Amino acid sequence: MVEIVPLGEVTCPSGELALMDGGYLGLWSGDRVPDDVRRPDVPLAVDFEVVGRDADAAARSFGRQSGRTVYDIPQDAVAEFASLFDDHCRERGHQASLRSFPRQVPHRDRVRRAIAGADPDFLISGVPVIAIGGLPTDRPLPVTATPHGDWGWMHIRIVVSDEPVVGTRSLGRIGVDYARFVVADADALNAWIHDDTIDGLADVVFWGRHETEIAAEFGATRTGTPGDDHYGWLNLPVREAYAKAVALNDRRRTASDRKFAFDLRPHSHHWRVMADVRASENEAASIDVGGARIMFAMTSIGDGFFPVHVELDAAGAPAAIEVTIRGAED
Repeated sequence: MVEIVPLGEVTCPSGELALMDGGYLGLWSGDRVPDDVRRPDVPLAVDFEVVGRDADAAARSFGRQSGRTVYDIPQDAVAEFASLFDDHCRERGHQASLRSFPRQVPHRDRVRRAIAGADPDFLISGVPVIAIGGLPTDRPLPVTATPHGDWGWMHIRIVVSDEPVVGTRSLGRIGVDYARFVVADADALNAWIHDDTIDGLADVVFWGRHETEIAAEFGATRTGTPGDDHYGWLNLPVREAYAKAVALNDRRRTASDRKFAFDLRPHSHHWRVMADVRASENEAASIDVGGARIMFAMTSIGDGFFPVHVELDAAGAPAAIEVTIRGAED
């Protein structure tokens, strides 16, 4: 008998879910234009729509992104990208062209466009995100995991209904660089605060080969945090925490004899849910934000690209959404 491990639940008041790398929610723009929340290390970009008589065929055969919308082309690469597309259409006899949007498409709108166009995945700064609609708005959706025979998970599953499954459809892959998934109502993410402190406080923690020596130098003690008991300081005013982080960074940069890493953790939504994830036996936790319950879960195997498919009932409605972590042969 297959073991099923309950991880928690999510709610979906809008009927539309986004599945992505939780560490990248700092890039999420919600209803704002992505440039409004762009990090300094992310280049200015342009979004395009493929238009013309053969738009669908041209976009599909070009194959850079799903559907007729192409997101986040760096401004300094636009001319080359447009030339490649024009050459592609000319070689295949497609009557199609790229039309730029006046401003970049907000990420909430990208979810709507993906679902409306039956194009389940899209990119945020090159990171694949999955969108799915038609979900129940009036009840929680359980999230479970299937253990692998050796360690970690084989699948993470969002249970939508108990209707018999009559078919499946691939939704693409989630790209993960921070070893964690987020499953979130797309409207609720408008209220998400990823990097900024909510209460004016922050934590600073450090760990590594020479953590004990660094703790003695800086007068730090163990935090005693369940699942995350490092050296450091908790609940500091954010300016004081930032000064501690700067001092640790300077020490690490100038000290080849001391090996350690550190985190500055402002008390944001991300900090709050990750504290619960680290303390959880199954490395998963939920948080209520924006009128919805949002779940974070560690992949159990680190980073990678994780296939997602939807199981469909006889009416064509979602019965479950499943993320594959590892195959049975792994």
